[in-house]
Amino acid sequence: MVVGRASEDEVDRLFHALADATRRDIVARVLVAEYSVSGLAGQYDMSFAAVQKHVAVLERASLVTKEKRGREQIVSGQVDGVQRARRLLDDYERIWRQRVDQIADILAEDAGDED
Repeated sequence: MVVGRASEDEVDRLFHALADATRRDIVARVLVAEYSVSGLAGQYDMSFAAVQKHVAVLERASLVTKEKRGREQIVSGQVDGVQRARRLLDDYERIWRQRVDQIADILAEDAGDED
């Protein structure tokens, strides 16, 4: 239904990643500044392994990247991934607005038939 910019699997990964509040918060944090995975883990009331899993989901969705620097894994936000999500939502909004316009046209026709 959405114009072929992304495969269904890519869209599923993207929206699955954004469906979780912790992952959305991680994206927001790493768009502002880079964090190590351990630095991120210190921000949440969960295990290091749980934060690592969240980062992996975000990485598969291309919302973040991880880079090894010495002993640390540094997480950075990927603006392109966020923009892709916005474009997909824009596509859905366009579909919705077309539907609303069609309904308005039908109502206008019906109102014209009453004359």
